Amino acid sequence: MNKTDLAYRECVGIMLMNKEKKIFVAQRIDKLSDAWQMPQGGIDAGETPEIAAKRELKEETGTDKARILATSKGWLSYDLPDNLIPQFWGGKYRGQRQKWFLMEFTGEDSDINIHTETPEFLEWKWVDHRQLPELIVPFKKQLYIDVIREFDTYVS
Repeated sequence: MNKTDLAYRECVGIMLMNKEKKIFVAQRIDKLSDAWQMPQGGIDAGETPEIAAKRELKEETGTDKARILATSKGWLSYDLPDNLIPQFWGGKYRGQRQKWFLMEFTGEDSDINIHTETPEFLEWKWVDHRQLPELIVPFKKQLYIDVIREFDTYVS
């Protein structure tokens, strides 16, 4: 099967920003490299992207202390490298198509707990938004550049 015959998995992504305009990133447990990423995840049947974003934030960071400031105008996508397609989502998708949400973190750092029921991350930290493209896996770099561009007026 040709990669272009495969669909994109519909997902959400969350750019969580603290009071200092730093962005939450975490290192995945199943890390393929030393990459750090923002929270993201699939949209369940019957969910709106907004509901999925709030659920994913809680599942991945252990907190729901955030409010949505902005939503990406459109859907942003990335393709997996060909060798990774069979390793993710049963090989059914070529990558992900994501609706991104900029959320303002309204809690304290102590509210964040990545050691959730089904943890996805080893560590987390706050970073300057300009660091994001260098922290993510190379095949998501353009996506992160696009997300920063979407929310630039808020994070700069």
